[in-house]
Amino acid sequence: MVVIRLARGGRTHKPIYTIVAADSRNSRDGRFLERLGQYDPSQEAGKTLNGVKAENIKAWLDKGAALSDTVKSLLKRNKVAL
Repeated sequence: MVVIRLARGGRTHKPIYTIVAADSRNSRDGRFLERLGQYDPSQEAGKTLNGVKAENIKAWLDKGAALSDTVKSLLKRNKVAL
């Protein structure tokens, strides 16, 4: 099953998360199918999401992918329409 979730990157005490479409059996930071955007928790409230590909997320959802709870709340909080 394909899941749209966060993969952790960055450095110690300064994480940057990438929104990815990945097989649910792969590890959190492992192999993924497509990069769909970036989440930077250290930015101010309105600018935490960068380069989100809403059309591609919608396409994955139409193919049967599932959103993780965290990604779902991030998209909702930043008013990304799907």
